[in-house]
Amino acid sequence: MNQRTILVLGASGLIGRFVTDDLRARGFRVVGLARSLSPAQAMSALDIALPILSLDAAALMRLLSEYAVDVVVNCLGVLQDGPGSDTSAVHRDFVARLLQAIAGSGRAIRLVHISIPGTAEADRTAFATTKREAERLIATSHIPHAILRPGFVVAPSAYGGSAMLRALAAFPLDLPDKEMATRFQSVAVEDISATIAWLAVREIDDASVKAVSWDLMQSEPITMAGVVKQFRHAFGTAGWPHVAMPSFMLDLGARIGDLANYLGWMPPMRSTAIAELRRGVSGDPSAWIAATGIVPKTLAETIGHHPATIQDKWFARLFLVKAPIVASLVVFWLVSGFIALFVSYRAAAGILTAHGFPPALVAPITIGTSLMDMSIGVLIAFRRTAAVGLVAGIVASLCYMFGAAILTPDLWIEPLGALVKTGPAIVLMLVALLMLDNR
Repeated sequence: MNQRTILVLGASGLIGRFVTDDLRARGFRVVGLARSLSPAQAMSALDIALPILSLDAAALMRLLSEYAVDVVVNCLGVLQDGPGSDTSAVHRDFVARLLQAIAGSGRAIRLVHISIPGTAEADRTAFATTKREAERLIATSHIPHAILRPGFVVAPSAYGGSAMLRALAAFPLDLPDKEMATRFQSVAVEDISATIAWLAVREIDDASVKAVSWDLMQSEPITMAGVVKQFRHAFGTAGWPHVAMPSFMLDLGARIGDLANYLGWMPPMRSTAIAELRRGVSGDPSAWIAATGIVPKTLAETIGHHPATIQDKWFARLFLVKAPIVASLVVFWLVSGFIALFVSYRAAAGILTAHGFPPALVAPITIGTSLMDMSIGVLIAFRRTAAVGLVAGIVASLCYMFGAAILTPDLWIEPLGALVKTGPAIVLMLVALLMLDNR
């Protein structure tokens, strides 16, 4: 067993989770740290949930000493500013404190920093510019470091952009031709982990790896169309006819994604994601290959080793419809409450009056249920409260159904079948509730 201790920051993410588990399998002692961990991710006593971004340099220094850390792997990153997400705070400010902590720890620690490929001249987003600022801080720190710039990461799991490309592969839908022709070099997540393992066993005073920056990706040029095509082979959809969406739909989707971002959701289609997609993913992996001897897996090798299973297919098919499901439920509850309260108040109150409700209760019940419906819509709209809203919606719908069965049974046979349709609405809310998890 390797006695080196590796601290992985961001151990709940696509790269961080795989690296944590893979390095443990290689015999390293790995401390996996994340802002939050799902129960399925907390598989070890060394999987720890901490408010990482609120830790100052002194707290980080204590952490490094407490676990006798030899290598720090920083996988932290956020795509776009929004509630709870600040690109400057995550990419630049935190790295500055981390460097201060490493320098003051009195320990010989190597920093492995996960960044992005490309050049500073092509950076157009806050995501890219703050990532590049972190690189400059690290390069001038005199701390032993390796800046790794992986291409499009292909992993057994899927999140964000990798999930979106899988979803495209499962549908007869393409991005606009210009975007599909963008260069999009990939890397297997196994190759990233193998690189970190290779670095972890190098001596801290090894001049050849004291300060390196490597592009991690396959050597062969490939476009986004090639990536999607390979996924389609895995999904068995390669022979389907495909329709390319117009560019304005992609831009519209990004703006809707930005709106959802402000509500706490993290859809893969946001303005930053589209801007980075249009820039493409390319680099020169020759220095990495020459130094480590790692032969990067090709896209065909990577995806070919993980043919699509039924759970892969279900995930890909449902991924794109998750947003419409949630949005339709928000509209359903908001509009139904609004109509009963403002548009058809007399009709709604008349139903209660016609069934013998005391006059003093008609207005409070009509107004109260309308406000409740609208509140459920608002709760579902915000990611942080969506689960509460969905459970409340299911409970409220069941109460409406049972209440109507007792107090207004004739509504069950009214021509438009309003109460009958409540059953499918409950099922849809249950589906949304079961799909809320991101990791």
